[in-house]
Amino acid sequence: MHAIIAQRVDALRRWLEEQALDALIIPHEDEFLGEYIPEHNERLHWATGFTGSAGAAVIARDKAAMFVDGRYTVQVRKQVPGDIFEYRHLIEEPALQWLQDNLPKGSKVAVDPRLHSASWLASAEKLVEGKLDLVCVDTNPVDNAWHDRPAPLLTDARLMGTNTVGQSSEDKRREIGTAIAKSGADAALLSQLDSICWLLNIRGGDVSRLPVVLASAIVNAKGEVTLFIDPARLPEGFSTHVGEGVSVKAPEALESVLAALSGQSVLVDPQTSNAWASQVLNQNGAIIVHAADPCMLPKAAKNAVEVAGMKASHVRDGVAVSRFLAWLDKEVAAGNLPNEAELSDKLYSFRELDKTLADLSFDTISAAGGNAAMCHYNHLNQPEPGELELNNVYLVDSGGQYPDGTTDITRTVAIGECTDEVKQAFTLVLKGHISLATARFPKGTAGSQLDALARQHLWANGFDYDHGTGHGVGHFLSVHEGPQRISKAPSTVALLPGMVLSNEPGYYRADAFGIRIENLELVVEVPTQGDMTVLGFESLTRAPIDRRLVDVSLLTDTEIAWWNDYHQKVWQDVSPSLEGEDLAWLEQATAPLSR
Repeated sequence: MHAIIAQRVDALRRWLEEQALDALIIPHEDEFLGEYIPEHNERLHWATGFTGSAGAAVIARDKAAMFVDGRYTVQVRKQVPGDIFEYRHLIEEPALQWLQDNLPKGSKVAVDPRLHSASWLASAEKLVEGKLDLVCVDTNPVDNAWHDRPAPLLTDARLMGTNTVGQSSEDKRREIGTAIAKSGADAALLSQLDSICWLLNIRGGDVSRLPVVLASAIVNAKGEVTLFIDPARLPEGFSTHVGEGVSVKAPEALESVLAALSGQSVLVDPQTSNAWASQVLNQNGAIIVHAADPCMLPKAAKNAVEVAGMKASHVRDGVAVSRFLAWLDKEVAAGNLPNEAELSDKLYSFRELDKTLADLSFDTISAAGGNAAMCHYNHLNQPEPGELELNNVYLVDSGGQYPDGTTDITRTVAIGECTDEVKQAFTLVLKGHISLATARFPKGTAGSQLDALARQHLWANGFDYDHGTGHGVGHFLSVHEGPQRISKAPSTVALLPGMVLSNEPGYYRADAFGIRIENLELVVEVPTQGDMTVLGFESLTRAPIDRRLVDVSLLTDTEIAWWNDYHQKVWQDVSPSLEGEDLAWLEQATAPLSR
């Protein structure tokens, strides 16, 4: 692999010389700027060998650097050749800083504006003004040099009936059109794949783990949509399905349609739409109105039909996870210790028994012992999968994509007898999980105001975890959905009834063990005797939490009552689908906890 990467970097350096440029920035993103990208757009992987989900590289004429965050410091050294690339921290020493430190003043740095957000490019130009010259290129040199580039996987769109999604595309488009008119714009550019699929009630399989089709769209203030996609990919009945006011054009027509918006005001989300689209609009005299993607909030607040689907899919998913946990206990009891890959495959096989499963919602994190201390560990990126360790924990974070909902669950499992130290840490994480799950808060509360609830018991003992507490989750869409989230980072997005968020506090001790307990929570209105609107959470996830890791002496009576109530619901919902040994296992796993 090393020789191949060296050849590829050489090819890119020849291009720099031909174009009289000094460096090239290669981000992880593609033109849709999503977290998940299709194989044919994995340019960063092609140029560096890096398979992580976030990062960037800079290739200059005589040096190069690879930028990753703390999740990938170990992995990057295994995958990216250190004699070609320096390793740098994505946040602490970002690419633009490195370029200023390593290149002479006035150097020309190539940027593909399709692969960066409009806001990134604007702030980057300000940052390097008078020091470096950012040159926007029309063609990406990686695309020219990538001779065995895989063909895009372009699937047919899947039409989602109102019996699954609860609201017709016509109704949604009317609402979005009204929101666009209210913002003072004539039209909005939609570049987020999940927004487009949500608006038109379609799904697809173009991107692994994300059930979308690769497309762009423009929606005007009347709610009329131009969809940019190969019409051959739209099934019979598409136009009846979406209703009046949707026209379809080839993806190549996007530029001319953007150019034709001359003199109109166009709503663009500078965080999620690429800089190239804004450049085309600017050059053709459109007035850009910067605002959040208008589909984001309505998509996040699920309607009654979507909520019912989320609940149903979580029960079926809980059946698969419970079968897996029962199987794992039996294996360990028999003296078998499967490796991380075997465990991940086995869990997938239990999910696959559900014929509605469309895909997983992300690559399973299957982490044994010390590997669990890396919170975004992926056994597929290791030289070989880790083995289960006796008297330590196994952490598994996984999820499924079903037509009626998206799931995401983490369970930490005792393999043998764990130490008191592990049990104490697990119980502190559990107390935080319960504290957030039982929170009551007034309408208008943002996730950042709730984050400390999940950390308080860890903080009191001098512990913490270096990730957010909760992310939004879509309805048969992205497992990481905005704008709602629960984290330390300040947020002004209020939690609304119908939003789904994860509740996933953890604790990680480097090279020793890792703990995380994750359920998905639905935001609901809670009746009170007062006169203000009070919200709370309802757990959607249905699978036992490992009682063998709980130090009951650290729990209050109220926390024990929560545990018993939650496990009663798991028993009630999951037991009808289990039989024999699995049912017997579930009965003991959900039995009441007492002092």
